Amino acid sequence: MEQLAAKLSERFGGARAFFCNSGAESVEAALKWARKATGRSEFVALDGSFHGRTFGALSVTGQPAKRAAFEPLVPGAKFGLEHVGPETAAILLEPVQGEGGVHPLPAGMLAHARALANEHGALLILDEVQTGVGRTGEFFAWQREGVQPDAVTLAKGLANGLPIGALLVADSAPEGFEPGDHASTFGGNPVACAAACAVVDAIDEDLLAHVRRVSKIFADGLGETRGAGLLLAVDIDRPAQEVVEAALANGLVIGSAGPTTLRLTPPLTITEEEADLGIDRLRETLRS
Repeated sequence: MEQLAAKLSERFGGARAFFCNSGAESVEAALKWARKATGRSEFVALDGSFHGRTFGALSVTGQPAKRAAFEPLVPGAKFGLEHVGPETAAILLEPVQGEGGVHPLPAGMLAHARALANEHGALLILDEVQTGVGRTGEFFAWQREGVQPDAVTLAKGLANGLPIGALLVADSAPEGFEPGDHASTFGGNPVACAAACAVVDAIDEDLLAHVRRVSKIFADGLGETRGAGLLLAVDIDRPAQEVVEAALANGLVIGSAGPTTLRLTPPLTITEEEADLGIDRLRETLRS
């Protein structure tokens, strides 16, 4: 656990770490930390966002269809940067909205959010559960624009399939938590942390350059794509689930991120030849 915390701190540029078991748990930790650190109660997220299915994480998820069956949720969530104000504890953003359709933040929006947070004394938290750990071609997606947050949440690929989540809080950010404020029974366990250490070591500059290179292969081969690195989407003219099922029958694993949106999230280690094969099989599937 200490080794992993040190490795992630080095990648972040100086950060403290809390380890848990999933992305939703890391978001819950971030929300509690922000309230404690600021003494404020409100959060600002974006329409279309997705931050998890537990009560706190769902409360800051900007998708009414996912929220409706479980309301009333935790109060204090607002959606849209125009709502940032004196009661805002934190702004919570995904650099690329994954479940919301693979939509990158518009150019300059991350810098705008950083400026708003600074102006109002709020914290900037980035949910990098999907975009972190090399997925976008940088270790953290925020590095693409050079706008550093006060905290970042990680999970999914961090331990390459073993359950782990992490909240990283910048050394320059407020302390917030005191002993006993938050905990996780299995958070930081040696098996998951050993796997995560191996993952972090594996994501070097060569692998990140490879992700960027293969991303361009997909963009060139499929035409209209959006996203970043190897978190990509393709809009189609038919129900996405039908294509997902047909592709699987054709030996290709893809997902969906909306009624007519295909989501492509291949392993970061996919070869250029495998990418070409995947593009060919997706084209075959779409022609059938």
